[in-house]
Amino acid sequence: MQIFLISLIAIILLNTIFAIITVFREKRDIAATWAWLLVLVLLPIVGFIFYLFIGNKLSRKKIFDIKAQESIGMPELVQAQKEMLADDENLLSTKQATENAKEMASLFLESDESILTKGNKVQLFTDGADKFDALLKDLYAAQHHIHLIYYIFKNDKIGNRVLAALEKRAAAGVEVLVIYDALGSRSLKPNFFKKLRSLGGHAESFFGSHFSFINLRFNYRNHRKIVIIDGKIGYTGGFNVGDEYLGEYKKFGYWRDTHMKIEGNAVLPLQSRFLMDWNATVSHHKLEYQENYFPLIKKQGKTNMQIVSSGPDTETQQIKKGYIKMISMAKESVFIQSPYFVPDDSVLETIEIAVMSGIDVKIMIPNKPDHPFIYRATVYYAAEMVAAGAEVYIYDNGFLHAKTIVIDGKICSIGTANFDFRSFKLNFEVNAFIYDPEVAKQQQKLFYKDIEKSYLLTQELLDNQSYWLKFKQTFSRLFSPIL
Repeated sequence: MQIFLISLIAIILLNTIFAIITVFREKRDIAATWAWLLVLVLLPIVGFIFYLFIGNKLSRKKIFDIKAQESIGMPELVQAQKEMLADDENLLSTKQATENAKEMASLFLESDESILTKGNKVQLFTDGADKFDALLKDLYAAQHHIHLIYYIFKNDKIGNRVLAALEKRAAAGVEVLVIYDALGSRSLKPNFFKKLRSLGGHAESFFGSHFSFINLRFNYRNHRKIVIIDGKIGYTGGFNVGDEYLGEYKKFGYWRDTHMKIEGNAVLPLQSRFLMDWNATVSHHKLEYQENYFPLIKKQGKTNMQIVSSGPDTETQQIKKGYIKMISMAKESVFIQSPYFVPDDSVLETIEIAVMSGIDVKIMIPNKPDHPFIYRATVYYAAEMVAAGAEVYIYDNGFLHAKTIVIDGKICSIGTANFDFRSFKLNFEVNAFIYDPEVAKQQQKLFYKDIEKSYLLTQELLDNQSYWLKFKQTFSRLFSPIL
């Protein structure tokens, strides 16, 4: 018995030592450090296997490979806009030239070299059928190229309809390039894009592995959804390619998301982002600047916006900083929609300050999980917001997947980034920050419309939760930095 106790103590000590060495050998923030220590200490062996797959940071070589992809077609415009801001020239039209918009433009020019584009036309989609109808129509009309990134691309009805459009255009001589995330699209078999490739198209998995069941870059995913058609039309937002996004999965029911079609010069930074991702993904068929990729586009509308991307290849967390900046600038209201609401301390405190300053803060989350562990943490932080005085709504008409924020009915952001640690630090994301009161008010109206299909999360409802449910929420919250 004594030998057993001594052996057990020795194993615990050795496990703790190895846990400390493993976690501290890489630089990471304090919250993530403690979360990983907790996992490794409480789950000997299993914890280390878990860490091997999702805890390892990107290798310095891979980060260099990604950073080495220069911003194609954009540097000259970025420098020109920085000089205009320095000279205090009006980058925005007189009608939209608010100080807030100027500050946002400056922030993203410095942090992400994101150019401000003017005169864009924007169409919002909240229903999957509408979005895919428009997308398929534009795909079939492509003349020069189709560049496409989706986190999830499935071999189902809508997946095959999109694939058929890509194959038809490839057969007509259109350049078709597809990036699909290896984890998000893990259900795809290797031969899914075989015909597309035989027709001259290209399809590559992002951070894939030679062994489908072993991928040591499991934790770093390309969560972007981008489609560029002939350099003139762009799509981005929350919808992936799968039948659930058409509301055809009973588990989720109706799928409420937000996506956008862009016509105008905002397509150009989307194009640049795609080309960088493509060159970082492939070892062959590298792409360079072509005039056909970046056509000069006449004014299509009156919407000004910046396309902003972020990822684990940088510590800047550009999109998170954009969210914080927007919330801190709000004078009247902040409306947030996100399926995962697991903010870090900086975002949480910014929202709390807004609430305490008398700003009308409304947050909307789903009524059901697609990832139960993350959802429990989401409800924990939702309860924190209720306690702080924010209004939290639970969308009760299916599954809410939209990633949006609108302040004062003047500025809004629509994209792929959730309000959570993963989107801020671990995933490759892209968002449009839009400086157009008409689009912002449209987004705000959609929020109010969704409230009609939601219920208010009250302190009474939270108090009536079972102790077991409260424990799961609190326990999940401990792992927030690594979810």
